[in-house]
Amino acid sequence: MQRIPEPELMDSEAQTLAYAQSNFSESNQMFIDILLAKCPDLPSTGSAWDLGCGPADITIRLASALPGWQLTGLDAGANMLLRARESLVDSPQAAQISLRQAYLPDPELPKACSDLLISNSLLHHLPDPNSLWQSIRQLGKSGARVVVMDLYRPESIQAAAALVAKYVADAPEVLKTDFYNSLLAAWTVTEVKQQLTDNGLTQLQIHTPTDRHWLVSGRLE
Repeated sequence: MQRIPEPELMDSEAQTLAYAQSNFSESNQMFIDILLAKCPDLPSTGSAWDLGCGPADITIRLASALPGWQLTGLDAGANMLLRARESLVDSPQAAQISLRQAYLPDPELPKACSDLLISNSLLHHLPDPNSLWQSIRQLGKSGARVVVMDLYRPESIQAAAALVAKYVADAPEVLKTDFYNSLLAAWTVTEVKQQLTDNGLTQLQIHTPTDRHWLVSGRLE
């Protein structure tokens, strides 16, 4: 199935409210569990960036798992960052987390500043996927850990519809529509491997942990 791009930002008030109010605890915690399994030797202190942090649920979960770390949640959407700030108001992890609004790539972001770079479900939104991989190279220190997860594109629109019915049948319509469109806009494993090659990131490995996700992980050289 040919890729069908979707808008870069999901930042309308209805979308951001739906995401902030919906329960993504299972999938978000799965990401954290995979991350910690892939990076069992993380030091007690460090700096991490969450690229495309959305309402910051994953950022907060990671801060809880790494209490000695400082995290930066980055997103291009003003409304998404508003939801993130609301989430941080009563969070015990608020002192660990700062938020930053930026589009990728952004040459004004710091260079070689981060020990860990994570991203969940951002790549398929970007007009140029190289923006993410270039930003990871820009932000990451030598030896920095990288964990990136996103959807992969099904073979047909029928397969995409089946995944919607399987995973978000009871979700609000805005979330069902967004999930379907995201599946159609997602990149295949083969395409992501080529993106890694094009950006000099062949040391990173990719596998498919679920029937709808690929996951890239490894260290920057």
